[in-house]
Amino acid sequence: MVSPATQSDEILESARRSLKRVRMGPPIGTKSRALRRAHFFGKLARTGVAVGVLLIGAGIIGAILDGIGFWGVMITGVLGAAAVYALMRYPEMPMPTTESLRQTDLGTLAGKTEIWLEVQRPALPAPAIPLVQNIGLRLDALAPQLQTLAETDPASREVRKLVGEHLPELINGYKRIPEPLRRQDNGGKTPEQQLVDGLKLIDREIETMTGQIARGELDKLATRGRFLEIRYDGAGEETGA
Repeated sequence: MVSPATQSDEILESARRSLKRVRMGPPIGTKSRALRRAHFFGKLARTGVAVGVLLIGAGIIGAILDGIGFWGVMITGVLGAAAVYALMRYPEMPMPTTESLRQTDLGTLAGKTEIWLEVQRPALPAPAIPLVQNIGLRLDALAPQLQTLAETDPASREVRKLVGEHLPELINGYKRIPEPLRRQDNGGKTPEQQLVDGLKLIDREIETMTGQIARGELDKLATRGRFLEIRYDGAGEETGA
């Protein structure tokens, strides 16, 4: 028997998950929407198979026993409803993390990055929201170009470094700053302004990468200086000084 405390914990956890989904807001790109749709239809297919198996099983039992009777129909209905509820609710779509983005295959990197950005969006200041939306559009344009790259290609590493490392580092660094300090001047700019400037730079970098991959300029993409890398290295040296 489930204790009241356990039931309360489950209700609170369900409420937290629902609130998180609401706060995520609409998708910022078509690739994240496609991943969500694929997850939903995967659950729908498993649910259909489970219900089909249950009905076939009930039919076989009914043929053997010359009918399953009223209670057999009721039990089948209850089991079917329980299967639909459980399989359509679980498993929930796994949310990408900073660590998982570094290991995501190129085929789903754009979509999972969009989902990650959608999760972070509620914690970002208003000036950053349009930039996040625009980065979603850039990632949509980049996704088909990533299909042309091999996982071992040096250009692939540059894309991963920008999308899977620099972008999360920028946003996570901002989120680590206490709320009262985010609008205070720090070396001529507030953390909020630094975040916006960083997102603008990443937006331009993704656009540049997309064009270079489309034109086949992989050597240029793999060897040219990375502005964000220089920026972060410089910031690290200043911090350590």
